Amino acid sequence: MKIDYSDRHTFAICAYRESPYLEECIRSLKEQTVKSTIIMVTSTPCSYISDIAQAHGIELYVNTGEKGISADWNFGISMAKTQYVTVAHQDDTYRRNYTAECMHAMERDRNPLIFFSNYGELRNGHVCEKNKLLSVKRLMLWPLGIGSKDRKLFAHSVFVRRRILSMGNPICCPSVTFNMKAMPKQIFKIGMKSNVDWEAWEYLSRLKGGFLYNKQMLCFHRIHEESTTSELIADNGRTKEDFQMFCKFWPKWIARILIHWYTDSQKSNSLDI
Repeated sequence: MKIDYSDRHTFAICAYRESPYLEECIRSLKEQTVKSTIIMVTSTPCSYISDIAQAHGIELYVNTGEKGISADWNFGISMAKTQYVTVAHQDDTYRRNYTAECMHAMERDRNPLIFFSNYGELRNGHVCEKNKLLSVKRLMLWPLGIGSKDRKLFAHSVFVRRRILSMGNPICCPSVTFNMKAMPKQIFKIGMKSNVDWEAWEYLSRLKGGFLYNKQMLCFHRIHEESTTSELIADNGRTKEDFQMFCKFWPKWIARILIHWYTDSQKSNSLDI
């Protein structure tokens, strides 16, 4: 019998239109080695989404308020009733031990803010565990992985995590679980489209508490042409937001230098790589 964390942890699936990957995401959540509450939210209600939710016995909530990525994620989090919440993206999947590793870390830390893990990618139906971008991100997060499983040396260091985030965003958003007792009323600010998550990590990095990083590859992020990130890269929207983020850590003249280097990393979002 599975250990039951359904009164403490929730997966809030954000569904958008008719994603062909939605059921794959749901299956990865239902196949976890421990049990969590699973809910689904959408701002684009349709029979496709409601039928899948009903078929899997998942409660569906419709966001009739403000639209956009930030608003949808905030709405999903607000519908959860547990202390720990993971915003599951409809196209992504999770390894079976994600929740078990998450809860182990969260419940052993004296003041956790977020838990997050290493991740791989899904490209054209294949699992990609290593490429240039993933290697760089793992190197960036290396300091947060130093220590034992139950005690990471720099998990509570504001200085270390801000230095990491000042060079880019290595934290995979769907791998993040929030400790709602330590969160602000609104985690994701309205405005940005591509860097919604980086902006949130920048704010949370200033707070006292743990950034709990697990070096295991517990999540897989799907790269496909219809993703919001790919669309923003195509129209140069992401570069503008990247510059705004670098300016939160650096003087503008340094941010301009960094943006040239960082723009090259966007190429890893292409299916051709």
